[in-house]
Amino acid sequence: MLILRNVTDEDLPIFFEHQRDAVALRMAAFLSRERDAFLAHWRTKVLRPENVTRTIVVGGLVAGYIGSWEQDGKRLVAYWMGREHWGKGIATRALSEFLVLEPTRPLHAWVAVHNVGSIRVLEKCGFRTVAQENQQHADGVAEVLMTLGPK
Repeated sequence: MLILRNVTDEDLPIFFEHQRDAVALRMAAFLSRERDAFLAHWRTKVLRPENVTRTIVVGGLVAGYIGSWEQDGKRLVAYWMGREHWGKGIATRALSEFLVLEPTRPLHAWVAVHNVGSIRVLEKCGFRTVAQENQQHADGVAEVLMTLGPK
């Protein structure tokens, strides 16, 4: 059973460990933060009232998180799953349920081109690729912008 619930302080150390996983970092094309910076970012940026952020719980275990926020005039969505939960359809189910909580459309997601699994999750939930950054970032990663249009 999958549950999306409000984030608690007890979830943050689990999220911190998830974002330290080297395989996940490569897949997400994301840089890990040190503990203090991670906690400060969550407490001052992620858990703002105007954002929608939920913990993904499966079988009583924290599997990851999902959230949306405003950035550069776009409403963005992102999720992060602990690697032990990959390949089980959890991210797809979580995003599908999250889209009921987050009514804003269009919704956008930036995804590393090589993150085929995440692109597939977004596609299953109705997102379509609208732009690809032709120029790679300084770290060598190219991204695609995916969008879920108006209902």
